[in-house]
Amino acid sequence: MDTQRDVLDLLCENARYDTADIARQLGAAEEEVAAAIDALESDGAVRGYQAVVDWDAVDGERVRAFVECNVTLDRETGYDDIAARLVKFDEVRTLRLVSGDYDFALTVEADSMSELSRFVSEQIAPVPEVTQTVTHFIMESYKEAGIEFGDGHDDDRLSVTP
Repeated sequence: MDTQRDVLDLLCENARYDTADIARQLGAAEEEVAAAIDALESDGAVRGYQAVVDWDAVDGERVRAFVECNVTLDRETGYDDIAARLVKFDEVRTLRLVSGDYDFALTVEADSMSELSRFVSEQIAPVPEVTQTVTHFIMESYKEAGIEFGDGHDDDRLSVTP
């Protein structure tokens, strides 16, 4: 049994499991689970714990978008240098270097579409190495972090017509 991997799988399923819950599910000692979690946190494998929020179920607007970002590199500036600058913005929720038609994939959040648009145009686009941004506003979320969104009242019955 790979205790650390099993613990990670359960924490990804539900970060609110306590060590007793995890130990019971794995058939392991609670001390062993606590030690595994401590090691994962101190090694930097577990960076934090967050709630998965369906913002459509909350009063008030919250706007999210994916931003494709192309950059140009020179001898003194690499991807890590540009990423170090972009991660500093609170609006940037995720930042990934990707393969394909663009260099970075960002997920950004703001309280309104105009605030998010202004952030991209006034903070991201002016970074000297950024050559292009393409913003895709998220219209609806159906699944986030492995959790399916919905009203929970799916009616799978077939409709019958007279």
